[in-house]
Amino acid sequence: MTSKSIILKSIFILGVTSLFLSACDQKKEEKATPETKLETTNDLALATYGSSTSCGCEKDWFPHSQTPGPEEGKGSPFDTTSTTNCMFQQWSFQKFLWLTKPEANGKPLFLDSLNQVTNQMQDVIIPSGTSVALSSINQAGLDAVLQTIPGYSADGKTSDTVYYSIHINETLETAITKYVDSIKKGTLSRSNNATFPIGSLETKVSWVPITALPSKEIAEKNYYTTMAAVTQKDGTVVKEEVALLGMHVVGVVINHPEFIWATFEHNSLAPIFDVPSNTASSDANTLIFKEGSVTGVDGIRWKSGKAVKADQAFGLFKYGVAAYAPNDYVATSQPEPDNYNKIDSLNMCVSANLKAEKDVWQNYQYDGAIWLNMDGLTSKEQADTLNSLYRNIKDAIPGSMARGSLASANLTMETFTQTYQTTTDKITDASYLINCFSCHRAAPDTGGDAIRSPLYLSHVFSGNVSLIVDEQTPKQIETEKLNTFMKQLAKTQGNK
Repeated sequence: MTSKSIILKSIFILGVTSLFLSACDQKKEEKATPETKLETTNDLALATYGSSTSCGCEKDWFPHSQTPGPEEGKGSPFDTTSTTNCMFQQWSFQKFLWLTKPEANGKPLFLDSLNQVTNQMQDVIIPSGTSVALSSINQAGLDAVLQTIPGYSADGKTSDTVYYSIHINETLETAITKYVDSIKKGTLSRSNNATFPIGSLETKVSWVPITALPSKEIAEKNYYTTMAAVTQKDGTVVKEEVALLGMHVVGVVINHPEFIWATFEHNSLAPIFDVPSNTASSDANTLIFKEGSVTGVDGIRWKSGKAVKADQAFGLFKYGVAAYAPNDYVATSQPEPDNYNKIDSLNMCVSANLKAEKDVWQNYQYDGAIWLNMDGLTSKEQADTLNSLYRNIKDAIPGSMARGSLASANLTMETFTQTYQTTTDKITDASYLINCFSCHRAAPDTGGDAIRSPLYLSHVFSGNVSLIVDEQTPKQIETEKLNTFMKQLAKTQGNK
């Protein structure tokens, strides 16, 4: 991952063995000229060379089996007082490629080298013959459960539940253990300005049994699949093959204790909402959207323990970029279409290279990332900013600190919290946009607003504090989290 200077160097031609690659050169600053533009075949324009909105992938990311981890500490692109949007976008995609690259045992790195944990950072036992253990079915916030469309499955009638797993690296796990132990001993106050070390990493992944998919999708290897130990409704555990649907990639780099929050998902899960017509529609069944159309936001609303429109979930904004209509973007703290175009060019660049490798990950797209503008702030000022902003960390209005995809959400993880609105009246109002920072902020998941610390940006940390310090059970913790969320939601919607 590199790039203080956002410059694409060449467009490559699909089908040629040695594909182009380099887009941004971190170590040299060059000016793009009309002569750097090359013609492409197959009508595949991977990026607009010489454009300030372009952002591409790097040569050393490929082959995928050798993708290095991005630079994150001293001497990295983030070790500066003047960042560029492309730095964060490239970090996001390179980190995803690094996490999904195959290890010697055939597993992607995140399943081989990270530790699977619960929401409270309890270790998850992975049974022999499986790569992941799945029992969690509740989405964040509303505890909603996502079901697939029966008509999309091979037998035309099977509806499966979407499951979730959390994986963290040793850096984050060690830090959480140290800080929670200090809070329990009384040597660290619950309110503090401590931050997680550079390199701290968490991923959350969504999965579904392959029985939810058409036979053709499995035969053509359009999804990454693995064997999982899946807990059934009756409590029994069965081994079955599951397909990966989406992934959050969340990590700390120098000068950004708020984490970079990136999200990825399979590219054929559901349609995107069309704001002008107030509908989402598809002429064929997809995994979570039944053929036809739905008006308004009922397809992504959860009420009284169930989906308002159970079989037509959709994406609210492509790449998490709020727009009134195509090429008509909502005024926010992030200039558009700059952010949108960078994501788009990265997706095309990476996909074309993975396609040349016949890599299954070509079928997954980057759907955006969010972070804060910390340029010029000291480490103390960064932590103090997170504590003082608290709920306002999510703000997308012009002049606020949030950057990137300001309406970011993963279609299979935040299906029913892509907006808190019950109608479409305010979904394009920057004041009401929802993103990762709507829930991840410098305060515990439960209780009042008195306790502040950047550490609480991690829900795993917050859960571990409740488990270890407060000695609550996981069920008590999750119940209290849900109650707190519902109270905050009621305030947001004006239903006090």
